[in-house]
Amino acid sequence: MVALSLKICIRQCNLVKTMQFEPSTAVYDACRIIRERVPEAQIGQASDYGLFLSDEDPRKGIWLQSGRTLDYYMLRNGDILEYKKKQRPLKIKMLDGAVKTIMVDDSKTVGELLVTICSRIGITNYEEYSLIQEVMEEKKEDGTGTLKKDRTLLRDERKMEKLKAKLHTDDDLNWLDHSRTFREQGVEETETLLLRRKFFYSDQNVDSRDPVQLNLLYVQARDDILNGSHPVSFDKACEFAGIQAQIQFGPHIEHKHKPGFLDLKEFLPKEYIKQRGNEKKIFQDHKNCDEMTEIEAKVKYVKLARSLRTYGVSFFLVKEKMKSKNKLVPRLLGITKESVMRVEEKTKDVVQEWPLTTVKRWAASPKSFTLDFGEYQESYYSVQTTEGEQISQLIAGYIDIILKKKQSKDRFGLEGDEESTMLEESVSPKKSTILQQQFNRVGRVEHGSVALPGVIRSGSIGTESLSMGTMPSAQQQVTMGQMHRGHMPPLSSAQQALMGTINTSMQAVQQAQADLGEVDNLPPLGQDMASKVWIQNKVDESKHEIHSQVDAITAGTASVVNLTAGDPTDTDYTAVGCAITTISSNLTEMSRGVKLLAALIEDDTGGSNDLMGAARNLAGAVSDLLKAVEPASGEPRQTVLTAAGSIGQASGDLLRQIGENETDERFQEVLMNLAKAVANAAAMMVLKAKNVAQVADDTVLQNRVIAAATQCALSTSQLVACAKVVSPTISSPVCQGQLIEAGKLVDRSVEGCVQACLSSTVDGELLKQVSAAASVVGQALGDLLDHVRQYDSHGEPIGRYDQATDTIMTVTESIFSSMGDAGEMVRQARVLAQATSDLVNAMRSDAEVEVDVDNSKKLLAAAKLLADATARMVEAAKGAAAYPENEDQQQRLREAAEGLRVATNAAAQNAIKKKLINRLENAAKQAAAAATQTIAASQNAAASNKNTAAHQKLVQSCKAVADHIPRLVQGVRGSQVQPEDLSTQLALIIASQNFLQPGSKMVTSAKSSVPTVMDQAAAMQLGQCAKNLATSLAELRTAAQKAHEACGPMEIHSALTAVQTLKTELQDAKMAAIDRQLKPLPGESLEKCAQDLGSTSKSVGSSMAQLLTCAAQGNEHYTGVAARETAQALKTLAQAARGVAASTTNPQAAAAMLDSARDVMEGSAMLIHEAKQALVSPGDAESQQRLAQVAKAVSHSLNNCVNCLPGQKDVDMALRNIGEASKKLLGETLPPSTKSFQEAQSELNQTAADLNQSAGDVVHASRGSSTQLADASGKFSEDFDEFLDAGIEMAGHTQRKDDQIQVIGNLKNISMASSKLLLAAKSLSVDPGAANAKNLLAAAARAVTESINQLITLATQQAPGQKECDNALRELEAVKGMLANPNEPVSDLSYFDCIESVMENSKVLGESMAGISQNCKTGDVPAFGDCVGVASKALCGLTEAAGQASYLVGVSDPNSQAGHQGLVDPIQFARANQAIQMACQNLVDPDSSPSQVLSSATIVAKHTSALCNACRLASSKTANPTAKRHFVQSAKEVANSTANLVKTIKALDGDFSQENRNTCLVATAPLIEAVENLTAFASNPEFASVPAQISNEGSAAQEPILQSARSMLDSSTHLLKTARSLVINPKDPPTWSVLAGHSRTVSDSIKGLITAIRDKAPGQRECDYSIDNINRCIRNIEQASLAAVSQNLASRDDISLEALQEQLSSTVQEIGYLIDPISTAARGEAAQLGHKVTQLAGYFEPLIMASVGVASKLQDHQQQMTFLDQTKTMAESALQMIYAAKEGGGNPKASHTHDAIAEAAQLMREAVDDIMVTLNEAASEGGMVGGMVDSIAEAMGRQADETLDFEEQILEAAKSIAAATSALVKSASAAQRELVAQGKVGSIPANAVDDGQWSQGLISAARMVAAATSNLCEAANASVQGQASEEKLISSAKQVAASTAQLLVACKVKADQDSEAMRRLQAAGNAVKRASDNLVRAAQKAAFDKADDDNVVVKTKFVGGIAQIIAAQEEMLRKERELEEARKKLAQIRQQQYKFLPSELREDEN
Repeated sequence: MVALSLKICIRQCNLVKTMQFEPSTAVYDACRIIRERVPEAQIGQASDYGLFLSDEDPRKGIWLQSGRTLDYYMLRNGDILEYKKKQRPLKIKMLDGAVKTIMVDDSKTVGELLVTICSRIGITNYEEYSLIQEVMEEKKEDGTGTLKKDRTLLRDERKMEKLKAKLHTDDDLNWLDHSRTFREQGVEETETLLLRRKFFYSDQNVDSRDPVQLNLLYVQARDDILNGSHPVSFDKACEFAGIQAQIQFGPHIEHKHKPGFLDLKEFLPKEYIKQRGNEKKIFQDHKNCDEMTEIEAKVKYVKLARSLRTYGVSFFLVKEKMKSKNKLVPRLLGITKESVMRVEEKTKDVVQEWPLTTVKRWAASPKSFTLDFGEYQESYYSVQTTEGEQISQLIAGYIDIILKKKQSKDRFGLEGDEESTMLEESVSPKKSTILQQQFNRVGRVEHGSVALPGVIRSGSIGTESLSMGTMPSAQQQVTMGQMHRGHMPPLSSAQQALMGTINTSMQAVQQAQADLGEVDNLPPLGQDMASKVWIQNKVDESKHEIHSQVDAITAGTASVVNLTAGDPTDTDYTAVGCAITTISSNLTEMSRGVKLLAALIEDDTGGSNDLMGAARNLAGAVSDLLKAVEPASGEPRQTVLTAAGSIGQASGDLLRQIGENETDERFQEVLMNLAKAVANAAAMMVLKAKNVAQVADDTVLQNRVIAAATQCALSTSQLVACAKVVSPTISSPVCQGQLIEAGKLVDRSVEGCVQACLSSTVDGELLKQVSAAASVVGQALGDLLDHVRQYDSHGEPIGRYDQATDTIMTVTESIFSSMGDAGEMVRQARVLAQATSDLVNAMRSDAEVEVDVDNSKKLLAAAKLLADATARMVEAAKGAAAYPENEDQQQRLREAAEGLRVATNAAAQNAIKKKLINRLENAAKQAAAAATQTIAASQNAAASNKNTAAHQKLVQSCKAVADHIPRLVQGVRGSQVQPEDLSTQLALIIASQNFLQPGSKMVTSAKSSVPTVMDQAAAMQLGQCAKNLATSLAELRTAAQKAHEACGPMEIHSALTAVQTLKTELQDAKMAAIDRQLKPLPGESLEKCAQDLGSTSKSVGSSMAQLLTCAAQGNEHYTGVAARETAQALKTLAQAARGVAASTTNPQAAAAMLDSARDVMEGSAMLIHEAKQALVSPGDAESQQRLAQVAKAVSHSLNNCVNCLPGQKDVDMALRNIGEASKKLLGETLPPSTKSFQEAQSELNQTAADLNQSAGDVVHASRGSSTQLADASGKFSEDFDEFLDAGIEMAGHTQRKDDQIQVIGNLKNISMASSKLLLAAKSLSVDPGAANAKNLLAAAARAVTESINQLITLATQQAPGQKECDNALRELEAVKGMLANPNEPVSDLSYFDCIESVMENSKVLGESMAGISQNCKTGDVPAFGDCVGVASKALCGLTEAAGQASYLVGVSDPNSQAGHQGLVDPIQFARANQAIQMACQNLVDPDSSPSQVLSSATIVAKHTSALCNACRLASSKTANPTAKRHFVQSAKEVANSTANLVKTIKALDGDFSQENRNTCLVATAPLIEAVENLTAFASNPEFASVPAQISNEGSAAQEPILQSARSMLDSSTHLLKTARSLVINPKDPPTWSVLAGHSRTVSDSIKGLITAIRDKAPGQRECDYSIDNINRCIRNIEQASLAAVSQNLASRDDISLEALQEQLSSTVQEIGYLIDPISTAARGEAAQLGHKVTQLAGYFEPLIMASVGVASKLQDHQQQMTFLDQTKTMAESALQMIYAAKEGGGNPKASHTHDAIAEAAQLMREAVDDIMVTLNEAASEGGMVGGMVDSIAEAMGRQADETLDFEEQILEAAKSIAAATSALVKSASAAQRELVAQGKVGSIPANAVDDGQWSQGLISAARMVAAATSNLCEAANASVQGQASEEKLISSAKQVAASTAQLLVACKVKADQDSEAMRRLQAAGNAVKRASDNLVRAAQKAAFDKADDDNVVVKTKFVGGIAQIIAAQEEMLRKERELEEARKKLAQIRQQQYKFLPSELREDEN
């Protein structure tokens, strides 16, 4: 071993000698060698000397430990070691001021030296003392000491400093660290240290026997009392001072010790120094000490001090977080020997105390301290402090002392440490055994080297021989092949997650391969038109879906290729997983589509085998790719690229098979050639780079060039692979995006290669070659990407006028926006003139070659118009140029440009229209594809979605979209097949518009599901698909709107054509039915089609009502919309009718159905035609009349159509029978009786029971099949007939004429109730989903029962009390049905109303039951009858409340799907219609009396008013503009016709003449018509409520309530039967006991009912579950905080920071969206509470995971803590919210809880805002600005959601502003990046404090633009909906313009004005300004027009007129004053903002 040469300096004589040592020499031996070899070193004791390795910083010098070897200290040759004395002097100062000097060993730690110091002074318990380094005042200023104070402390930190000084906390005591030496802590030899007690553990034992410690204790206690550390009362302070006087002056001497003697500053705390009589009181206490000695007085003083509550507590001033708020407040943290306490900082009162024994662990960081109490407390306690380390040492010290004392207990009984192990040791050679106890030392983990020197001991078997040998020589052997799995590096968690995804995907691929073995089995299909259309549509849909799925597969493959390109450590495995998931989920869906398509095309082409083969090939290629990308496969990169190429090949083959390879071969060929050109250019570049590598001197640089060149080659081969993959599907934007991404990777690698070459050689020639080669690659790449981008425009050329038209449109736009700048306007006018002249020439040359003379004339005329408009514009431009300041001239130019624009539109109309339709086709295709992808992603995410409610919502929205996709696809195909056909274009536009709303809903529900999908890859896929869908929907919305404008009002014509086609299809179906060839389509059944027909008939009625109203008003647009909706509804009706006919076995029934449907089509075609005619002459009475007649005929044929449904005829027959039978009641005289009274009575009772039973059967059958309903209604009509005969027989027995009339009247009522029952049953069977239909039916059945009871009560004479009991029993039988099927609301009662109703009715029932038994005893029959009636009503009330409560409990279960309230209640409308019709009949009835007329008028007024209110409400709630308008119009019509009727009623009231009656009759007709129309419109299923779907869990929760209610009804029935027999025979004792038994059962079941309802309070259980869930999340976040504090929060490596931020952001947003719904539910919607709370709680687990993930990836500790703290605050505020919501419970009457709910909601909102702000700040500048761009886009989306025609100008303007600001912010982001790259601006640290508006320059300005745009969009939306003023809109637009100006300034400050980014920015800024101006103008015009409309009504009377003038002037003055105040306020705000501007910006502003 090489010797180590060291310089040894003998410090005492400063002699330096160079000596050599073996590196393995021990330090002890080295010292010995030095003493031996160097005589000068032989002084003093050897043990006092050592070797010292010095350093420039004295603190870093170290003493070498004698047990270590020299090589341990990594010494090098020539290092200097000092040989010197270890002893150094140390000055120790006591608290009493005494100073002692002690010699100490400099190499020992403070902890070791304290033993020496304390023993020298005479202190035994050294572990409780420590040393303080006193900081001088000037040093304090410099910031030494523990706190390292910073001069720039913020304001609140300075406050804390003041508070610390005032409170004398331990923060400022600079305790020395026991684990380090004096030298390491910078304690110089001249310094004096203060010895002070740090731990108050055994101080209780200190007394007169230990005078040293007693003195120290006394001094410390005295100082702490005087400086205020221990707060004391005045009396106590004087007592202490008295004892102190005894200690200092001895016993009290009267003449000497009197006021004026003491220096009070040394005896009293400062607050008592000036108090009167203080000295007198001190001497009084001094006198009480008597003859005490000094020692005794000190004992007394210390004893008294110990009684103080703050004694022995070390205080630290900290900041703790307020619960549920992101706010810190000061608090004192106290540490004692027993506990840790939170102490009120002002009063020093203890707030909370934790025993030290409960502290499990603690963690200190530079800025915080956290305690974990394990099981003893749910949450951690964390505070902000800079003294964390000190607090930590103090707690550790106390715990060490406790443990030491515990272990040193007397060990005779060995109870010192129960858990200690026993050590048994055998000692050889003689076997003796030692038993001893080992003590478990509980301490903290020690850090140290594990490489300790080995100890060699002799073996137990003596010496062993050692054999020597040689190793065999190395033999070289090369093994080729794959690395063994076991030798691969272990997979990271992200790679493991990817492996999981790949395995799942592999299974899916294998399943798809298996599925593709055979085609689908389709049922036999017919040959009629509808069947052929169905097949064609299905083929088209399948092809579209397969195409979109193949797009996704190729895009996913390209994505995998791009993502796995670089270093595996940098790969984003979550994104790879997402791409793989996309591939496999699409392959699964694709295999289904291929099987169906193969089945459909099997018959006609026979190409199904080829198709299935191509699909199997694709699945195989995917399987190969998955194997190649497995992280553990170790496959070379080329394998992945080959597999990807195969997928491209297979995709192309599959698309060719289905005839969808729309991309022309030429385009693909060019694409591949261009990709290869890039590869060739790159290959050349690689060669040039290799030349550079050969001449590089440095191997590192050489390797860098080679690596860069290799990367370059790889990235180009990847580009070629990528091109191969996506070329068959290059039409898809996603595929284009992937190819562009691959291009970017090439670009980067080329750049990297050039940089590597530049840094490794200076050879100019070589570098020139590299640079030239690089530019060739760049050129080739540019060509490739240009070719890709051209794809969209390479479609058919759209006419020669295209370019010129575009220019004219753009330039006129520029002229409008340049108003005020005449020069610019004239410049633009020149460009315009050139473009129009080009267009005119093109048109003239076209006209010359045109063969058709008419066309030629049209072209020439259009060209002339255009030329004239151009001439006018040129004239105006000359005027503007001549007079640049004249605004009128500019206005003329503007108008001329406008005229030119109109002329251009007219001239190039066809070309423009073609272009717009083309754009719409593409947009529709992309939207359908994106929706298909989102549905696939939703299905894929289903398995791992934890939030059931969100998932159900997503599934529903997917279903709705899935229904719309086929229509959209058919629309695109139709438009492509017949490009010139207007109706196909319109069909596409309509399909697109109808697709927007369900699409938007799906985006929302997908976004809300993303956070709770646990599989990262699936969540990412769903999120990306939702984003893509949102983008394509925005494009579809715009394209549809533009196309609609261009195609003009074509709806009516198109609707007519559609209805004619339907008629033909039905005729065709009838022919097929006659030939027995009509087959149902797949998925059709009789029940389904019958239901569709029933519900669609309402839609048809509704849209026809709309059509009538609009046509009558002459409104073309809305008539068109109504015609279109009618045609759509008729299409569904025709399909349903065909389905019913095809599914029925009866040929006559089928023919009847098809005939009636054809009649409907015929009538509807006539109606649409008449509507079209009515538009031509709007006010024509004749056409109106014709319209009404046709409408009636259609309505009649619709009814006929519905009546053709199976079962309906039988119900109609039953209804006719009832009508026929009821004619018996109309005779003048009754037939004579043939039976005795008794017989007639018993027959009436029997038939009544039968009819009651039949009514129940009808209710039951209406839920069953059509045959059941037919049987039940037949039986009901028979029973009715028998009952009627019995009733008439009974009427014959009545003696008085009046009674007879009453009986007949009652029978008429029963007849009417029975008809109503059958009608309700009929309507329910037709449309079971109709809102409230079941309840109506149940109500109708109850009405039958009640009317029977009334008749029996009137007509029969039974034994006393019998009738009442029978009636009650019938009523109970009728209400039983409410408990049979409780998944519909029974009434409008809320849950809490149900409880009240139960309580109220149970009280009433209790009293009436007591009355029944009492009156039985006393024989008071009338009273008995009353009690039975009351009891029956109470029982019915109880049943109703129980039924409703059970419904609410079922619905409130989170697994149930809550229904939602419809727009209108059709029942209310139908009732009102009926009531108004009846009232109108009474009005015009000649027999009606004046009072009847008046009451009828009241009824009319009441119902019409209710209808108008309902319309107003509906119009405010609906988002459908057509419906909104129709409700308003209908309400107007009803109100006007009511007003006219009321006038005629007033005239009639004055004079009941025949003429007035006739006038009245005429006036009722329009009202009845208006109300009928409105009722028909309101019956549209679109407006109906959606019933709830109760889950199994919900049903289980209902059971206890239903059980109790059923038991109550059963026992009540028995009770009434028993009472019925008792009232006749009250003397029967056994019956009395039976009655008592039933009575008990009833009361028990009611108690049970109340308990069950109370226990199942909706939402309470869910609140408890959610509270537990969130508490668990809070514990998790606290654990993460603790880990972060102790700097060991493990970073998540399975996902990127961006993805985590995205997750966090979306989760926080979803939580934010739930705040309002929860507070609404908590205040009054109990049924919703459970759903919303569960949803909220579901988001907290993903929130915590994302937040902890983000924190784990942040480098900055403060930022980590901010994230975690704010997340905790969010969880705490949610907890408060749920507690408040639980308390509120959804009870509107619990108003005392509503404030708490509102407050909790506000706290939650603040928490959401805080975390979003932090998230934005943590994101990079680019990322942040990107986020703002997203928020602007989102605002645009929100704002454009309802395309409301009547305010389009404003919406368009607002949209263009939003688009422009979005572009602006993107440009600003680019400009800022450029500045950072140039080094002109530092990259802003993520945690920069945002002080003032401009501290972050660009970012704050960009934020302002984003915020202003968001406000603007909201204002535009509100304005359009009539909810906001134009003024607000204008000010919002101006704010956008202002913030844009600021953003431009912020970017310009340091930028290069000529840079490309700056130019783009300037252009974007101008665009925003123009768009804002347009909006302001549009809004001002709207405001101006509005002002014109608001005509002032001027009073004609003189005095009134003057008053009006005064009021107007007063108003004007007030407005002027408000204006002035507003101006001042604005000026102040601007001044305030100006203060924050950096100086450079101010100058720029100037």
